[in-house]
Amino acid sequence: MDNARKFFIDGAWVEPLGTATLDVIDPATEQAFETIALGTVADAERAIAAARAAFRAWAATAKAERLAVMKRIAALLEARNDEMGDVISREMGAPLAMARSDQAGIGLYHFQETIRAMESFAFDYMQGTTRILHEPVGVVGMITPWNWPMNQIAAKVAPALATGCTMVLKPSEIAPLSAVLFAEILEEAGVPKGVFNLVQGDGPTVGAVLAAHPDIDMVSFTGSTRAGIAVAQAAAPTVKRVHQELGGKSPYIVLRSADLADAVSLGVSKIMDNSGQSCNAPTRMLVPAEQMEDAIVAARAAADAIRVGPPADPETQIGPLVSQAQFDKVQGLIRKGIEEGAELVAGGPGRPPHLNAGYYVRPTVFARVTNDMTIAREEIFGPVLSILGYETVEQAIEIANDTPYGLAAYVQGAPAEAKAVARQLRAGTIRLNRSAWDGAAPFGGYKQSGNGREYGKFGLHEFTEIKGIVGDGDA
Repeated sequence: MDNARKFFIDGAWVEPLGTATLDVIDPATEQAFETIALGTVADAERAIAAARAAFRAWAATAKAERLAVMKRIAALLEARNDEMGDVISREMGAPLAMARSDQAGIGLYHFQETIRAMESFAFDYMQGTTRILHEPVGVVGMITPWNWPMNQIAAKVAPALATGCTMVLKPSEIAPLSAVLFAEILEEAGVPKGVFNLVQGDGPTVGAVLAAHPDIDMVSFTGSTRAGIAVAQAAAPTVKRVHQELGGKSPYIVLRSADLADAVSLGVSKIMDNSGQSCNAPTRMLVPAEQMEDAIVAARAAADAIRVGPPADPETQIGPLVSQAQFDKVQGLIRKGIEEGAELVAGGPGRPPHLNAGYYVRPTVFARVTNDMTIAREEIFGPVLSILGYETVEQAIEIANDTPYGLAAYVQGAPAEAKAVARQLRAGTIRLNRSAWDGAAPFGGYKQSGNGREYGKFGLHEFTEIKGIVGDGDA
């Protein structure tokens, strides 16, 4: 990549002010294939200055002008979709077909959905004699992770552009190249200089500057709860808005009214998708206690049928984890599950036997897990499922809510019963049965899963301030 060792600041690709670099590792081979520059405090500050200088003019643009820019970006994302998918597959290990259809495709979807929401969004309207204005919040610092890089980037950049904000993006240094391609697309689309800026770097350096800097009006962060707390603490002295989408430990409740085998098989596929590296993954499956044996049989069959392999292999269903650190963490938690007495029914420690390199993890299922076990409390972020038993639906709801997280939950069963259970779950998104993903639904969490909501019109609200001009309608 020509621009891998540069930053995009004030409408141009510029050389970094420091000399530090970082190798980008292909998780399928454990070998470096590209190198990026790591930004300094000074790099972050010049990007912030560019965004601040561009804010007044961009905030004053007409809605139609911003819509035109958004549509050009969407067209380019569609045209370069496979290229984006190829980059994501290489940098974070997603199977190539899935990287093109889902990982890259979801970025395009967010722009399309934001365009739809923007077209009907009232930025200026009367409420009696008071004029209500939704104005851009200002300069936004964006810190995004590696697991769904284009999802998180697009879910922040699209509403920020749509509402008239300017921004500085710091993507994950583990999977940074998709952000480079994204910046090239925005440049080609004619985004005015300074509106979008990209600085690579690590959290303690560039991320900390974005969180604390007085010229940043809002910081939008997606990542771990631990890192989210650090961002909020750094942001507190300047009383900026902090939007966070953090960790999860989502329950997957199988009601007695569900088809057990079908529900369990579906649940296994959902947790294993993206190698378990999704914050909303349904990692705790709750089944009726008397059906535990049948659930084990169905889960084992589903897990054993999953093909783990190189991302470029068309037969591969899940690829490697993103890094050595992530591999070591997941392996440690699998061992912890065994040590604490959970019943291992599929997978286990180590790589799949046919793979001798790469950060591959065996699709792993534990049964007869109790909600006080480490594997039921901590976010594993790997292809590891815990199956817990319950006696009554009320107990299932209690177990589901007994977590510091509240990002998502899943309910399988007769529609009326599933809907009733969903209303009692403390989570931001509830998926019922085989419902399709909805990119216009609000996305965000309760409790330690964060605050604020993304996607569609909900994302537009997050990036605006509300002003009331009282008496504007008086004669």
